[in-house]
Amino acid sequence: MHQKIKSLASGYLNDVIGLRRHLHQNPELSFKEFKTAEFVWNQLDAIGITDKQKLAGTGIVALIKGRNADKKTVALRADMDALPIIEANEVPYKSQNIGVMHACGHDAHTASLLGAARILNDLKNDFEGTIKLIFQPGEEKLPGGASLMIKEGVLQNPAPSEIIGQHVMPLIDAGKVGFRSGIYMASTDEIYVTVKGKGGHGAMPHLNIDPVLIASHMIVALQQIVSRHANPTMPSVLSFGKVIANGATNVIPNEVYLEGTFRTLDEKWRTEAHSRILKLATSVVEGMGGTVDFEIRRGYPALVNNPTLTAAARKGAEEYLGKENVLDLDIWMAAEDFAFYSQQADACFYRLGTRNESRGITSSVHTPTFDIEEKSLETGMGLMAYLAVKQLG
Repeated sequence: MHQKIKSLASGYLNDVIGLRRHLHQNPELSFKEFKTAEFVWNQLDAIGITDKQKLAGTGIVALIKGRNADKKTVALRADMDALPIIEANEVPYKSQNIGVMHACGHDAHTASLLGAARILNDLKNDFEGTIKLIFQPGEEKLPGGASLMIKEGVLQNPAPSEIIGQHVMPLIDAGKVGFRSGIYMASTDEIYVTVKGKGGHGAMPHLNIDPVLIASHMIVALQQIVSRHANPTMPSVLSFGKVIANGATNVIPNEVYLEGTFRTLDEKWRTEAHSRILKLATSVVEGMGGTVDFEIRRGYPALVNNPTLTAAARKGAEEYLGKENVLDLDIWMAAEDFAFYSQQADACFYRLGTRNESRGITSSVHTPTFDIEEKSLETGMGLMAYLAVKQLG
């Protein structure tokens, strides 16, 4: 089976590169993946996979049934949405949808799963059980396409005992992959704040209630939540990335608008931190004479890789790629809505290396110059197919 899958992955590489380039040229934002979903649907038809349905608007779930299909089900997941970024790469497959870009590699994820689908469909008489293919919308935007897919039954009829996902990693060379057991990625919550005061002339601050000064004190004070209340062994991040004070050199505005994020790896502390953040922000603002509208939108939970499944997947990766090409991962404070799946079934989320320094392919995800070494798609589709078959036993 190992050699069969490797041979098929090599044979399908050029086709899958073509799929990835089509997706890269035609990116769509979260929950607007209409053409992407149609493309995926048609590709599944072309493969001969007809046992499929649409979920959550633009999501698709499909089944590949082997012999004794009811024996066990394993799910493979890919996300399909892009980001609101203007692409700076000058490549033949540059985004044709100006202002939207596959800057997080979801085009590679979708193409890899379509490639794995080809391989698995070719081999369906060689394994027992069912493989569920999940093409998911809206990973980049709350409430997360995974949560909606789950609500609409993606993990039912049949229910997978395990679910596996992969994500590109430009820090890892193409041909290599990375795994981490247990807690891997952070929860993510969005913070929206309006600090209100009394605006006026900058030369007469005594007649105003300065929301700029108040907001500044609030931001600094809130860092105490992480530095003095979080357990030092439990990573936490509180950052504000947007501050709008629409005044002028001599005009103090009436209000200041802020947006930020809170992330951690412990759900109990996450809930406690929310309470502390709200209480401290309110006390600082009101103590300085202002008022505050403070909203914390609960986002994705922390992502936990099942230790047993992850150990088995790592062993499978070593068999497929060689031990030297399988790396250990550190905790990653970014977030992923794959975490919702990890709350419902045994889950393993690993990293696919896409870096090629010799070709200058080194840019981070979520940047205008992000790209992948396309040879990594051979690893992406082949390893997913191999791990799925291994887990079916």
